[in-house]
Parts: sequence; structure tokens; C-alpha cells
Amino acid sequence: MPYKETETVKLYYTMGEVAKMFDVNPSLIRFWEKEFDSIQPKKNKKGNRLFTKEDLDSFKQIYTLVKQKGFTLQGAKATLKKNSEEQIQQEKEVLLAKLEAVKLKLLDLQKNC
Repeated sequence: MPYKETETVKLYYTMGEVAKMFDVNPSLIRFWEKEFDSIQPKKNKKGNRLFTKEDLDSFKQIYTLVKQKGFTLQGAKATLKKNSEEQIQQEKEVLLAKLEAVKLKLLDLQKNC
């Protein structure tokens, strides 16, 4: 059977890799980590920060707001908070709709039994 090379998926990214992805200094990555609660890197035994895909998504949103759209840090925080609250509200509405559907099915089963 021939050897097939599989593509590996990274779970964690180092500070240098993240800084290189966004073309910024590592000090800016550390600063944003302190300023924004959505970025919670893991730390290894040596204390090096290891960022997940979710952290990268947060960095991308922050980078877009601050560097590309010219938001202040406070403005970016407010926008991210607003987006987060809207997303939570939408998830609640979807969950309620699913629960209503389950309730109707259960009531229908109860009638038929």
C-alpha cells in the first residue's frame, strides 16, 4: 500500500506564528490579550502562550476593527460585546424554537396513545 501524506491540522499556534499571520509585533498580541477577554491562550510549562483557532478568530475580528476600520480599543470592545450579545440572543431563539417543536411532538404522541 503506497504511503499517503495526510494534512495535519494544528491545534495550537505560537506567539510568533500569530504575530506573523497578522504582520504585527508580538507585543501587540500580548497587549490585545490583556485588553480583550475573548482571547484566552493556554500556556505550556515554560509559560509560552499557545493560541487556539478560536483565539485566532478573535484576533481577526479585533485586527479588522482596529487596524482596518480604524476603531478605538473601546469602540472595538463595544462592537464585539454587541455582536456577542446578538449571537447569544439568536442562539436562544433557535433553541426555543426547537424546544417548542419537541413539545408539540410530545403532545401529539400523548394524544395518540
